[in-house]
Amino acid sequence: MRRLRACLGAAAAVGLTAAGTTALIAGHASGATSALDNRWYAAAPYLMPLDNDPPDAGAIMDATGLKAFQLAFVLAPNGGGCSPTWGGTAPVSSDTAVQSVINTIRGKGGDVSVSIGGYGGTKLGQACSDAAATAAAYQQVITKYGLHAIDFDLEEPEYENTAAIKNEIGAAKILQQNNPGLYVSVTTAGTADGTGWFGKQMLLEAKSQGFTPNNFSIMPFDGGFNGAASQTSALTNFNSILQSTFGWDQATAYAHEGFSGMNGRSDTGEIFSQADFQTVLDYATGHNMDRFTFWSLNRDRQCSPPDNGGRTSGTCSSVAQNSWDFAKYSVKFAGATPPSTTPTPTPTPTPTPTSCKTAWSPGSVYTAGDEVSYNKHNWKAKWWTQNETPAATDWGPWQDEGAC
Repeated sequence: MRRLRACLGAAAAVGLTAAGTTALIAGHASGATSALDNRWYAAAPYLMPLDNDPPDAGAIMDATGLKAFQLAFVLAPNGGGCSPTWGGTAPVSSDTAVQSVINTIRGKGGDVSVSIGGYGGTKLGQACSDAAATAAAYQQVITKYGLHAIDFDLEEPEYENTAAIKNEIGAAKILQQNNPGLYVSVTTAGTADGTGWFGKQMLLEAKSQGFTPNNFSIMPFDGGFNGAASQTSALTNFNSILQSTFGWDQATAYAHEGFSGMNGRSDTGEIFSQADFQTVLDYATGHNMDRFTFWSLNRDRQCSPPDNGGRTSGTCSSVAQNSWDFAKYSVKFAGATPPSTTPTPTPTPTPTPTSCKTAWSPGSVYTAGDEVSYNKHNWKAKWWTQNETPAATDWGPWQDEGAC
């Protein structure tokens, strides 16, 4: 495979013609395959192929009928520069590990989309000089893997950076023009109102550049959501935002709208069950929405114990389930019928109540190992803290030890 330079100049990037780019894909992509119907790319759940105990994609396909996967995430190098890497550490140019996963999926009749961005890390829109250079970096990913679909996951901290978002949206538009038929999704944070201020600014940037992807998707979790009803309400509100921003009618806005959920226990302790997924799926199909996906297949399996001690995991869902239960909702959205399942999930056990420690006090000083109770949970201090309310966050000073 011919290795492209990391960041072509603006003239070189813009000068890529549709025919030239297509020839690159056909002539040089490793494992290029025929495109699936766009509905499959719209239904592709996220899979981290190098982190979070990656599951066997082929086994998921056999068990569920799933055909498409959203591989995550492509970032700028941790050490700086405008070249694509997996997770900031593994250069796309020399990759063989992700390529092997893709080959397995394609060998079974499936395909992949690649997601760029995500939460945290340095994005190429931040590292590259302009939209053309950003597009040239992403073109390397499209060309190497022969992609028919790509996802721009624009969230914190990048979407607070106006210049970076301008680069990302501009790059998405260039890629859309230079790769005929490329399926492009744009994913951003969800709020009860649909999306927040930065999400709205991103939409305005897309409007100003005359860019329309296949869909704009929101992630209605980690924002105080409580089950499917709160998520469908957010999707309704986001539809209104799309209408007012782009001047679309309701049906056109839904045709360019997507849902990206989180299966099981979210980062902030929200619980989204299989029943919640079914409700949102019914809403999405009933309103002819363009996309239904979730984070992530790495988490689409039961923890041991099923509730994982009331903690969120990157490798299991923290709810009672059979393996790949949530993937089957993606299969249904794509219009296929998942295979039937026989095992019954082990019910989430009722935890034995434990006594509560001394109540947390905002005026007290706590050091590593100190235990307190707050909001009917026991908490252990990770380090010195004072007047920091106990909360279950990876970056906070408190570790949740469960209900009391």
